[in-house]
Amino acid sequence: MPSCSFSKAVDQALAQAMARDDRIVVFGEDVPMLRPELFARFGARRVLGTPISEGAFVGAAVGAAMAGLRPVVEVMMVDFIAVALDPILNHMAKLEAFSDGKWRCPVVLRAACGAGYGDGGQHGQALWGLLGGIPGLTVVVPSTPLDAAGLMLSALAADGPVIFLEHKLLSESWLEFLGRGGRTTVTFDVPPEGATGEVPDPCSPTPIGSAETRRSGGDLTIASLAVGVHRALAAAEALERRGISAEVIDLRTVRPLDRATVTSSVARTGRLLVVDEDVREMGISGELAASVLEAGLAPRYRRVCTEGTLPYDRAREAQALPHVAQIVAAALELTEARPPL
Repeated sequence: MPSCSFSKAVDQALAQAMARDDRIVVFGEDVPMLRPELFARFGARRVLGTPISEGAFVGAAVGAAMAGLRPVVEVMMVDFIAVALDPILNHMAKLEAFSDGKWRCPVVLRAACGAGYGDGGQHGQALWGLLGGIPGLTVVVPSTPLDAAGLMLSALAADGPVIFLEHKLLSESWLEFLGRGGRTTVTFDVPPEGATGEVPDPCSPTPIGSAETRRSGGDLTIASLAVGVHRALAAAEALERRGISAEVIDLRTVRPLDRATVTSSVARTGRLLVVDEDVREMGISGELAASVLEAGLAPRYRRVCTEGTLPYDRAREAQALPHVAQIVAAALELTEARPPL
């Protein structure tokens, strides 16, 4: 099976779907430059650049979907969704409900998310909790190239709007474009298993709403997504050296959330640790806590999340984001096997 980078896997899946379905069009800021292979293969009528006007071109995607196309609209950073929230919140998310199912909005909104390269609090947010709280939207956040390709295929086949988020530390094209900028003097803490992996060509869809158990364990359950999955796996290895067996669940989809996989695991381990790069309050960590309580469980619980606005300074940013030492310390508190680090 050929090895593939995260961003190449997404574009490979897009090309695979575009070759089969000429209703799929891709547009957004700098898209012909960012997706040169798609532009060369499918041309300017299906791969289009737009002005810097997120509200306008996301709104245009809603109209294009209602007219029969299946648009993939790119918002360069999820942070910029703030200026396009009306077509997302009040149009694409509600069209099916308002029309009693007579209209559908098969839009894929693709955006880079996440921090870890020193771009400040207005460029490094996750925001999947905010978007996952909107009824009518599906939100996916892959953590490996294989799932990135598979979830893009599933998003393109969906009848409703899907928010497809790519963490910048996993996507080498976004990291180069937004973080490195050709410099050789900067380094980033990129989890190699998330940035590169085996992806078949052609690839197969990854089911939306289905979590994946990345590591089995019996002492506690760690649930996370995107880069957090890889930080959790590194923490699980450290915990194993201390005699603690951690199960690591990759949520993959924020909405709909695979509550069954998480509650099933927590029912066995009796402990839940949520690792979430998104903000602590009103997010996925609280939603998972509610899910296990509603399932009749009463596990011991901790969460490692981002709190407050991310700083520019990379050393301070690294401490603000969920990291391995934090996860290990929280797991040790949960298991009470060792004092916190």
